[in-house]
Amino acid sequence: MSRRTKYTTEEKYEILNEYDNGIGTMNEIASKYKINRVTLYNWRYNYSKYGIDRLKESETFKRYSKELKELAVKDYLSGKFSQREVVNKYEISNISVLQRWTNKYNGHREIKATPKGMSQSMTNGRVTSLKERIEIVYYCIAQNNDYKQAADVYKVSYEQVYQGVV
Repeated sequence: MSRRTKYTTEEKYEILNEYDNGIGTMNEIASKYKINRVTLYNWRYNYSKYGIDRLKESETFKRYSKELKELAVKDYLSGKFSQREVVNKYEISNISVLQRWTNKYNGHREIKATPKGMSQSMTNGRVTSLKERIEIVYYCIAQNNDYKQAADVYKVSYEQVYQGVV
């Protein structure tokens, strides 16, 4: 069983059956099993649309193309769809995933395809001189505000570059 959930596929199925058999409301069942109500709704939706296999916890993180991410964000920001509708439409694993993409988009940060491996920028900054900070800011601006690239080139944290430019 994955570290992300404390319920097996079979247990999720039994919990959903309690609701279907009228044993309790969604709120009562969520409270009884100490499950977030939204999680319970997600289980129910996934089970009804995809069957029991969708109740299995994923062994890997789902990858999404840059195009799909941008379409999903633009659909949500258009106001024509709720977050839940966009998540269902594009089969995104979770509302929080869509929220992260939306925050990046609204922050004018590039939305990229999900990489195969983890991409890491230096997380701990280092002391820089005023002259070097100015150089980093000019470099970043010349690179169309690619904060990560500037952080990698100058071996400073993403936050240092972002704070310098903003």
